[in-house]
Amino acid sequence: MPVTKKHGERMMKFKNKGKDTAAMRRQRVEVTVELRKAKKDEQILKRRSISFSLMDESLSPGEDKRDEIIPLSLEKITEAVNGSNPELQLQATQDTRRILSRQKDPPINQIIELGIIPRLVEFLTYADNAPLQFEAAWALTNIASGTSDHTKAVVEAGAIPAFISLLSSPHMHISEQSVWALGNIAGDGPLYRDALINCGVIPPLLALVSPVTPVGFLRNITWTLSNLCRNKNPYPPLNAMKTMLPVLICLIKHEDKEIISDSCWAVSYLTDGSNDRIQIVVDTGILPRLVELMVSPELIIMTPALRAIGNVVTGTDEQTQAAIDAGVLAVLPRLLRHAKPSIQKEAAWTLSNIAAGPRQQIQQLITCGLLPPLVELLDKGDFKAQKEAVWAVANFTTGGTAEQVVELVQSGVLKPLLNLLLAKDSKTILIILDTISNLFLTAEKLGETETLCLLVEELDGLEKIEALQTHDNNMVYRAALNIIEKYFSGEENPDLQPGTGQDGLYDFSVEKQDFNF
Repeated sequence: MPVTKKHGERMMKFKNKGKDTAAMRRQRVEVTVELRKAKKDEQILKRRSISFSLMDESLSPGEDKRDEIIPLSLEKITEAVNGSNPELQLQATQDTRRILSRQKDPPINQIIELGIIPRLVEFLTYADNAPLQFEAAWALTNIASGTSDHTKAVVEAGAIPAFISLLSSPHMHISEQSVWALGNIAGDGPLYRDALINCGVIPPLLALVSPVTPVGFLRNITWTLSNLCRNKNPYPPLNAMKTMLPVLICLIKHEDKEIISDSCWAVSYLTDGSNDRIQIVVDTGILPRLVELMVSPELIIMTPALRAIGNVVTGTDEQTQAAIDAGVLAVLPRLLRHAKPSIQKEAAWTLSNIAAGPRQQIQQLITCGLLPPLVELLDKGDFKAQKEAVWAVANFTTGGTAEQVVELVQSGVLKPLLNLLLAKDSKTILIILDTISNLFLTAEKLGETETLCLLVEELDGLEKIEALQTHDNNMVYRAALNIIEKYFSGEENPDLQPGTGQDGLYDFSVEKQDFNF
């Protein structure tokens, strides 16, 4: 379409299906930035260990009694950690951990500046002193939960191989603390994620998943696995993905909501990529479970399940069909009407990519009752969700048959679409103008151009399109002018003049119910 071709910049970022440029399936680029800012809905990258699931703090030797002991000063901590007295080493490491477990503003930089991190990493290898191993692991976990520089300080001290080794510790609480630390390191980004994978983190981590693993421990394992699936540029190695997926598929069927949530996030990361990666996930047969989870009452489950399915339908027509066969169209209406704008937006984005498919898939959208909630969203939704709904309509008008486009217009889409021409967003206006051009092309095929002109006028659309001739954006101005000259200028196209009655007067008496639209 002429207008759409002009948005080269936006289009180059989206995946080309080899169809018209307007019907490209769109992976998340700038749209996701906003979604990912909503931390409540997003998965946490790093976590500080303030309490511990497998044990009470008092399990550290002498911990209860030590509540009454005055903590060592930072100078004394440095001295004790670097000394050779095991009792003082434990006390100093415990004090370090306690300082770092503060709820507010833990002094991570000060601890790093003491120069004790290499020594704490060394304590991880003291297999004959489990309490010291545990306290050192906990302290290092909290340092790695900070900024990238904090994580770097832990990694550069040699912590990765030491923590991977501790995954096989005979002491479950030490093993769990190591899982947590490794999750923080993996969450820092693709560089450390791949460093962990290359150091062999996956086999011993997966070995910890069993029917008897306590739920709290399993939550930590699942979260760490999800961080190993996370991040692009580069994506995780394919072999790593294939190794983790079977376990994630088991975890996604667990009954604990946090485990389900984190395994859904993991799958959403694995589907956020090329079609071959999407296919690996589709082949596991997990799509029906993801669709089931899309209507979970728990937002922490619904959000990543919707994200994962949304990613799948950015793929090929066959991959999209697999999501349709799994039941996605039956659940999308309620998500388009969800109270939370971010869910509406994700659902509309998913719908827009299904609408970019072949006419058979567009027909399934119609049959499953997606047009009424789509029109509602265009009319009353949050603006970010409305923008995605506009894309859905644009794709629909590009790939749909004339009959399907007529059904779209009959569903009442034109009024809210024309109202959105008042939006401040130039890209959205351009897509709407392009969509209006598509509708006129269909009307021309059906010999209903004049009917559509009258309908657009009656809905105050012509007034809005004319107003865009003074728009600051030159592309908007030209697109609006093009529609007016082509369809609303009697001089240039005599065929578009209203019919005349017997008395020679123009006849505007077209009844609404006579419209084929």
